Amino acid sequence: MDTISALVAGSFAATKQMAKNSWGGGVLDHVPPGRKDNIQLSLVGERTILAIIFDDRTTLGMVRLYASQVSSKLAALFDEINVRKGEAETISKDFGQAAKSKLDDVFGS
Repeated sequence: MDTISALVAGSFAATKQMAKNSWGGGVLDHVPPGRKDNIQLSLVGERTILAIIFDDRTTLGMVRLYASQVSSKLAALFDEINVRKGEAETISKDFGQAAKSKLDDVFGS
């Protein structure tokens, strides 16, 4: 999974940069051709790549339709998560000592 993720990210980044250099725009999705299976790559927000692997029983149009819908929902979810991060509660200063004390009690140190 790590290898595939790295290859997908590299392929997408290279295609996006070529699109930017060639016609001044970014690429929204990318489908490198495959022998048996295909992969649809879509940018979600600015930091996430959605990768969908499909075979010849599925049309590219259907994949793009659903990928677009999922990408929009994921982008909204990621935006909501970022807002919540800003509202996160801070940990009190004595939390570390209290946690250490509890761990000492559990492990009998």
